Amino acid sequence: MGVSAEDIAEDIRNALPGTEEIIIQYLSGYLLDLDDAAEDEDVLQVTRDILDSAIGSSSSLAKKGDLDGLVERLAEQLKEPLTRREEKNRAGRGTGLVRLDKVMDLSKANVISSTIAFTEGVDLESINKGKASRVDVKKLEKQEAKLRAKIEKRSKRTVLYEGSKLLDQHKKQQTYEEMFMKINPLDAAAASKNKSKDIHLNSIDVNFGSNRILSGASLTLAYGRRYGIIGRNGVGKSTLLRHIAMREVPIPPHITILFVEQEIVGDDTPAIESVLKADVWRDTLLREEAALNAKLAELEGEGDDKRFEDAREEASTRLAEVHARLAEMEAESGPARAAALLAGLGFSEEDQQRPTKSFSGGWRMRLALARALFVKPALLLLDEPSNHIDLNALAWLEDYLQTWPGTLLVVSHDRAFLDAVATDIIHMHSGRLDYYKGNFTQFYSTKSERDRNLRKEYETQMEYRKHLQAFIDRWRYNANRAAQAQSKIKILEKLPELQPPEVEETETFKFPETEKISPPVLQLNEASFGYTPDKVLLKGINIDVGLDSRIAVVGPNGAGKSTLIKLLTGELKPLAGHVSQNGRLRIGYFAQHHVDNLIPNMSPVQFLASKFPGKTEQEYRGHLGNFQISGMTGLQQIGTLSGGQKSRVAFAMLSLQRPHVLLLDEPTNHLDIEGLDALMTALSSWNGGVILISHDERFITKVAKELWVCADGTVSKFKGDVQAYKSLIVSNIKAKP
Repeated sequence: MGVSAEDIAEDIRNALPGTEEIIIQYLSGYLLDLDDAAEDEDVLQVTRDILDSAIGSSSSLAKKGDLDGLVERLAEQLKEPLTRREEKNRAGRGTGLVRLDKVMDLSKANVISSTIAFTEGVDLESINKGKASRVDVKKLEKQEAKLRAKIEKRSKRTVLYEGSKLLDQHKKQQTYEEMFMKINPLDAAAASKNKSKDIHLNSIDVNFGSNRILSGASLTLAYGRRYGIIGRNGVGKSTLLRHIAMREVPIPPHITILFVEQEIVGDDTPAIESVLKADVWRDTLLREEAALNAKLAELEGEGDDKRFEDAREEASTRLAEVHARLAEMEAESGPARAAALLAGLGFSEEDQQRPTKSFSGGWRMRLALARALFVKPALLLLDEPSNHIDLNALAWLEDYLQTWPGTLLVVSHDRAFLDAVATDIIHMHSGRLDYYKGNFTQFYSTKSERDRNLRKEYETQMEYRKHLQAFIDRWRYNANRAAQAQSKIKILEKLPELQPPEVEETETFKFPETEKISPPVLQLNEASFGYTPDKVLLKGINIDVGLDSRIAVVGPNGAGKSTLIKLLTGELKPLAGHVSQNGRLRIGYFAQHHVDNLIPNMSPVQFLASKFPGKTEQEYRGHLGNFQISGMTGLQQIGTLSGGQKSRVAFAMLSLQRPHVLLLDEPTNHLDIEGLDALMTALSSWNGGVILISHDERFITKVAKELWVCADGTVSKFKGDVQAYKSLIVSNIKAKP
């Protein structure tokens, strides 16, 4: 009976407990697939080396003995495949000749291995401080290069190889300050004087593991322009931003870059101090200024000895340079600027003094955004900034970014945001970047016109070719017309190869029709709620939800919008007043953090089966197809899906409840533009009631018939549209001193 990957993995776990799981999984696969190993590669020695680096050079003799015993057992278990491999290699060496799979032009091929110089390991314990991996990075990189090559051979399998998490972890073991100074050295500002900050890269390739995201694409960013990147979920927009942020795309070194992607790590630093420290250049120069002043004060007490005079002169000269740099970056105005940014993003004066660890994830994302805006890099990269802020903060951010002095590159699926902010649109698709002048509405109009023209040109060309072919077929063997037919053949052969225009993919979502139930369907009557009786959040709320209701609730974060939804679902009970529900009412609730309700190690099909058992796999897959989770995607682990795909799984689960009323808390987060259009269409044609919380202006305008504002402990109907509400918010913020 043959040995399995699980047998090998279990043997490694038992022999060397504590070995990192990714190493175990890698080795079990490597040892079972010996055909792709190099001919002269000693697979057992490679296994020993990797495990030896994993357990560390400082491990006890007992551990080394366990390793020796493990390798001996593996040799015994794999005796048969190893013997076959050796016989095969001997047969190949016996001829002295090896037949290549394809012809190689050595004058053009890069025949020298990029890993040939790797002869020694790297002791990570001497490089990384704190909790560092003990894996030999160079050996791991070498093995991963082989694994990537092996996977690229298996072109028929759609397996995406994502490099080792251990290598990612090794790269991440840097503080924000270290990373900032690495990406933006302190001398970059001086180097940028009299230099253009435009970016023009003619041909760039961007990969994610073995997946090619961009191929020979042109990246052109004019300084001072604001670019919105759009494209389908999974096309690689965020990956492109990360490559730019890490300078893996060759951005000129004098151009400073900052990427807002992750929330900040919470600690005891006050929020406003956290924003001030985000400008590492300013913080470094201020610390140097303090050190130089202290040094000068100390030197003042020394005598007139020449060495003290020289030291004073040197310190004074450097201090003058530091003062000039600080004045250039307007360091004195830092606290006022930081406070204004935080206020615009919804932080009260009290909040600005609170430690960062006291804020939730959404508020920490706002802090990360405030920090980036404070730094004012030449190139600011934002990834879905509207996902983490309410409509009030979004209105302020749109207004603020319209006067952004540098280059802005933002990934967003919010059409209204892109209309307000973007001066240019970059459409990312098919491994390339297409550029359009204007905001999203102008892009959509231009692209639609361009697509129509391309289709018309293609159809005309095809008709011409068809006409030529018909003439050739008719007269090719006619003696009188043979010469003409031959002429037409030559014309046809010289015509360039014609590619059909790309067909724009469309999506559809489908919610099941709901049966009628008699009113009242769902009501709040004089309801009040507070998490403690002495601190009431909502007071005297009256709201009536019917099957024809289309209500959008807006307001600042923390005002109680999500609490209102939870009162309607029955998850929270009011302190006063009461909630009335029809006895047959079924409510579908889409939570803002719906991902927390999904099980990452299940596939979408398994997840639906666990929540709503009794159907066949094909029925579950068909239902997921109603929300564009089709093909193999329905069988992937949920943890590997994109944010937009996870949202689609959540909507598929909601529809299986066959709800009468949908309560949607920020449903547009993570959905791409096509998914958002599909959701709007589905909700507009559905015959149940909808209450939604959203920051997306277009979504609210298309779906909602009523706009309610949650603020100051009340929920009241707003007499106006979303645009009027946003204008009111911005004017109120600007009116504050």
